[in-house]
Amino acid sequence: MIPHLQDDSDMENRPSRRLLTVERAQYITPNMIRITFAGDELNGIATDRAGGNCKILLPDEGQSREDFAQQLEDGPKPVIRTYTVRSFRENPLEMDVDFVAHGDSGPAARWASRAKPGDFCGFAGPSLPKLTKFYADYYLIAADMTALPVACATLEAMPDDAKGIAVFEILSEADKQPIKAPAGIEIHWLVSPDPHLPSPLQEDFIRSLSLPNGTIQTCIAGESSVIRALRIYLVNEKQIPKEDAYISGYWKIGLIEDEHQIEKRNE
Repeated sequence: MIPHLQDDSDMENRPSRRLLTVERAQYITPNMIRITFAGDELNGIATDRAGGNCKILLPDEGQSREDFAQQLEDGPKPVIRTYTVRSFRENPLEMDVDFVAHGDSGPAARWASRAKPGDFCGFAGPSLPKLTKFYADYYLIAADMTALPVACATLEAMPDDAKGIAVFEILSEADKQPIKAPAGIEIHWLVSPDPHLPSPLQEDFIRSLSLPNGTIQTCIAGESSVIRALRIYLVNEKQIPKEDAYISGYWKIGLIEDEHQIEKRNE
């Protein structure tokens, strides 16, 4: 499983690259690591960007902060991966970014699994959240673990009277996490323990729903083959207008982010 890929075209007023310092690193579930950044380096980052994508720029193992800062200025470009701002707090000034834990198979997961207070990485962004206006009669939220941060941030930003359903595909029962969702949002958890195999669980579940009449907004993200099937069903078959449907492939089985990016551009 790899960090997600998103379009950067909405990364308005993106600040220049900056160095961030790790305040805390903790497993919030067996397969999710939360890195909390703190310090003056966060000054100037918009505080309303929970759910927006950002770029994490990774230092080489053993690289000094001074050398990495110079690399950000002069090159070469470091390894870059795309993530989501999970939450931002102003007092104290802190920002959380969640990483799916999958061993040493990816550079970002490897960095996150070893991160400790005082460690550092580069940062650019974040973009605006994916849903900034909530006007629907019904909301449909779906995500695998790579997209849980954007889905959770979206749910937490919804008005209290929002109604709808959220379906989350996780690696184990223990990966369920508390979400401050409106009371009118039904939350369902599906367990699929092997992320290397295509999963029909989300599509089957969503196809089984009786979607109501009225305006439906979606926030759906995850593995590309799942996303493609859901886009065909919801936009083509159920005719949810594209402007109401955020449906995005964040990663693809067997590809690293750079390869996935090329494939998405070709498509």
